[in-house]
Amino acid sequence: MVGGGSIFIGLGSNQGDRDFHIRTALTELASRGDVRVVRQSSLHETEPVGGPAGQGRYLNAVAEIDTDLPARALLERMLQIEARHGRERRVPNGPRPLDLDLLLYRDQSIDEPDLKVPHPRMWQRAFVTEPLAEVLAGRASPEFPRAAKAADAGGPRDVH
Repeated sequence: MVGGGSIFIGLGSNQGDRDFHIRTALTELASRGDVRVVRQSSLHETEPVGGPAGQGRYLNAVAEIDTDLPARALLERMLQIEARHGRERRVPNGPRPLDLDLLLYRDQSIDEPDLKVPHPRMWQRAFVTEPLAEVLAGRASPEFPRAAKAADAGGPRDVH
């Protein structure tokens, strides 16, 4: 698969069998053979950020993947997986069985209406930064400070 930097996705769930949704999503992502999961964090339980009151706690994780798929095609695959898990986008930041976010796509900056990479405000969200730090433990990479600066310039938006 292609080099040139890393690709990271965020995974979250606060409905149903949260662990199952996250673990199955990674299996589904890699099932066609064109995506390889390189590393994944452990599951982190967190309080919801934004959205309606009374939501259940989230399980969150971050996975590093490798693929030749362009960012748009990867996003479309992720949205299909969310839909198979019952994700409905009725309430902003509402509860969901599965949430998949494209956090970083190699060293690319993408600013399209429905695709922003680096993912906005990911660096201010412990439910992203803590599992990401776990995946990156012991590795130095020059792309992350630049990505963090670009994400900060993107303005407010919750990752959940």
